Amino acid sequence: MPRYTVHVRGEWLAVPCLNCRNTIGWLGKEAVRRYMKNKPDNGGFASVEEVKFYIRRCKGLGLLDLDDTVEDALEDNEFVEVVIEGDIMSPDFIPSQPEGVHLYSKYREPEQYISLDGNSLTTEDLVNLGKGLYKIKLTPEAEAKVKQSREVIERIVKEQTVVYGITTGFGKFARTVIPNSKLRELQVNLVRSHSAGVGKPLSPERSRMLLALRINVLAKGYSGISLETLQQVIEAFNASCLSYIPEKGTVGASGDLAPLSHLALGLIGEGKMWSPKSGWADAKYVLEAHGLRPITLKPKEGLALINGTQMITSLGCEAVERAGAIARQADIIAALTLEVLKGTTRAFDTDIHAVRPHQGQAEVAFRFRSLLDSDHHPSEIAESHRFCDRVQDAYTMRCCPQVHGVVNDTIAFVKDIMTTEINSATDNPMVFAERAETISGGNFHGEYPAKALDYLAIGVHELAAISERRIERLCNPSLSELPAFLVTEGGLNSGFMIAHCTAAALVSENKALCHPSSVDSLSTSAATEDHVSMGGWAARKALRVIEHVEQVLAIELLAACQGIEFLRPLRTTTPLEKVYDLVRSVVRPWMKDRFMAPDIEAAHRLLVEQKASVWEVAKPYIEKYRREHIPESRPISPTAFSLGLREMSTDVGHDHRHQDEL
Repeated sequence: MPRYTVHVRGEWLAVPCLNCRNTIGWLGKEAVRRYMKNKPDNGGFASVEEVKFYIRRCKGLGLLDLDDTVEDALEDNEFVEVVIEGDIMSPDFIPSQPEGVHLYSKYREPEQYISLDGNSLTTEDLVNLGKGLYKIKLTPEAEAKVKQSREVIERIVKEQTVVYGITTGFGKFARTVIPNSKLRELQVNLVRSHSAGVGKPLSPERSRMLLALRINVLAKGYSGISLETLQQVIEAFNASCLSYIPEKGTVGASGDLAPLSHLALGLIGEGKMWSPKSGWADAKYVLEAHGLRPITLKPKEGLALINGTQMITSLGCEAVERAGAIARQADIIAALTLEVLKGTTRAFDTDIHAVRPHQGQAEVAFRFRSLLDSDHHPSEIAESHRFCDRVQDAYTMRCCPQVHGVVNDTIAFVKDIMTTEINSATDNPMVFAERAETISGGNFHGEYPAKALDYLAIGVHELAAISERRIERLCNPSLSELPAFLVTEGGLNSGFMIAHCTAAALVSENKALCHPSSVDSLSTSAATEDHVSMGGWAARKALRVIEHVEQVLAIELLAACQGIEFLRPLRTTTPLEKVYDLVRSVVRPWMKDRFMAPDIEAAHRLLVEQKASVWEVAKPYIEKYRREHIPESRPISPTAFSLGLREMSTDVGHDHRHQDEL
């Protein structure tokens, strides 16, 4: 007998359908009838017949025709929502879909797998798992280690040994011994009581990353979880059944207790869950719709699911990957701006950077040469000012290798820490099967990723700070020799005037966000947990800083391309013309004022979408130049390897723009 899960005014109702020829309208009325039956005041209605409503799918929010039959319109156990006419939803109402619903209606279950062993996950792998590109399975070695550590826990329970978190309470209650008959209840109570987060839920991508990372840590075999329970967690991940996880509530020691507890709460069939099939619904219904059972926690398993730094670190992995992407593209955008402002490439000469051999600085200078070297890519714009009387450029152009360079090195440093952290055991107590014992320690403390992510925010912010100053130079006619605010008929048209203000506002906001959260600590749990990392906020604000950086650079990209319009018919170098063409494929030239926000959003997408990004357009030219200028025998340094770079100090790109420069 088919059954449907129907959402009515915040309630989830299971409605069986004896006759598949019943209509969608019947399903809605039956759901409303059941809703009224559960309410002392009938939900404010006199009868079902007076209720006017429409019905939509939870997946994709598509409206359903009330006259269609349920057999023709719905799949068995599909999730739908009854929307009653005249209702005004509370702003706190959990929507049936998260933001970006159009993306999830196109969700396709992945066919490929990533094998996790707890030791070899990369930040890129984790981000791809978050995007739903892969399912998860364990390696045989990981399965064996999980089994061995569980045997230690079973022996502790059998022998009634007093061990923290297994046969005792938690935190301040660590000295309270729990009888064997209540050990399962202890674990469930732990998950319920610690599910105390607030704020918006994590997006499905971020929830998926968090779940995948917790699986990877459990796969190391130091947590004491049973293989059966871990396989249930993996099944939930592979079905994309994702718990409702509020983004706020962790202090980053003892681990990310609140968000990970919310993660575990859904897995035991309580609280809310989301899947592409159901949207938001009660967890037990979402699991059932995918043929899954709620997890029944055994001794130590609640603690195994919630103790660790995975919230900080999963968000940190997204941050470091996005930071790397925007740092690469910042060089391309700055090179385009330099062309528009008729700057010189002498400041990127190989010898200058060889005598200050920071890896990131050398790489940025190399990228500028690869995009602007007139011997390889003749530029009519560069030729037009070859014999001008300018001696040197402003710092915002001349010092890009030094400023952008340290950002690259910062990202490499943070990525190393994140890579170590995502492959680390962060539980307490730790289960060492080879020693047949558990040891209490402090691997759950989030200071490492917290400090690293504060550093990342400070470093990456500088890309926006220097970009905003270049936007000012593009918009200011006394500095650019271009029309004011890059528009004709100034006065009638305002052009990029307020786009620059937006960039300035974002940079100013970033300055506040860059204050390190990890310098703060508040004692919690009755002074048992008396020093904490505040790493959750470090991760969340690092992502906000990086998004602002992306948006500021999107504005600079638009402004630089608009500047090109005033230099036509002259053309820039081939790679930069390709970048210009990419931008013009989504944003037309600014001939007169129009609604600008969509243009900024379109340019932002070009910086964050991997398949059609500014980097992907310019990369072939950069790599071709690299092959022609870097001896094959040069070694790759560890820092360069983590960024995908080679040392750049020996190529010979001396571009002679501004011949009279000394």
